[in-house]
Amino acid sequence: MFKKFVTGAAFALALVPAASFAAGGEGHIEDFAFSFEGPFGTYDQNQLQRGLQIFTEVCAACHGLKQVPIRTLSDEGGPGLPEDQVRAYAADNFEVFDAALDDFRPATPVDHFPANTALGAPDLSLMAKSRAGFHGPYGLGLNQLFKGMGGAEYIASLLTGYTGETKEEAGTLFYENTAFPGGWISMAPPLADEQVEFIDGHANDLHHLAEDVSAFLMWTAEPKMMARKQAGFVGVLFLAVLSVLLYLTNKRLWAPHKGKKTS
Repeated sequence: MFKKFVTGAAFALALVPAASFAAGGEGHIEDFAFSFEGPFGTYDQNQLQRGLQIFTEVCAACHGLKQVPIRTLSDEGGPGLPEDQVRAYAADNFEVFDAALDDFRPATPVDHFPANTALGAPDLSLMAKSRAGFHGPYGLGLNQLFKGMGGAEYIASLLTGYTGETKEEAGTLFYENTAFPGGWISMAPPLADEQVEFIDGHANDLHHLAEDVSAFLMWTAEPKMMARKQAGFVGVLFLAVLSVLLYLTNKRLWAPHKGKKTS
């Protein structure tokens, strides 16, 4: 079962130390084979549902998704939950403050995921889009286009990059992480083998847990990726047909005049 989370100060006792994700570049980023990579890639609906479960049971204790409406969990191209399950999920797992009631109430699909940035934990709504993943022309999208690596790879690499080594500086405990720039991060390892149990019996080792939640965070950052790719494909196809028609038109118009000598 998912755990219910409440916005505001009620989180304080449940939070663990966390640090903001930093842009990749100095750390080692592993190349994960996500289904949504490439011009024709699509989200794996089952993977997104598993990622939602991981976020709810683990990540939501420290991080929010304030830019994501809960109702989008039923959108095509996303987790694809039935509307009745979305209503039940919202009510069972989150509470939001209602100004009209001057009190907290169970969340509904029209609400957004609660914000939660206590102790410096960043909001994860757009986290996957803000990370380049590895060295390269940051911000141009070329790394992800040609090498299939981007923010999702960075997040998954960070979640699996803990070595187990720790150190303390100025009263703060740091954890060695091979993906984090500088090699040390103040966020304790959030995931571990078999930490989350899936109804479908899917593998729940650390590698798969990190991959699933990273795919889900890619969806929160790019919920319309499938529609965008489809529109892009149609646009390229249209331009290709138009180019052929323009070439044939140009050839037909100028054919009578070519080869004639001008006086």
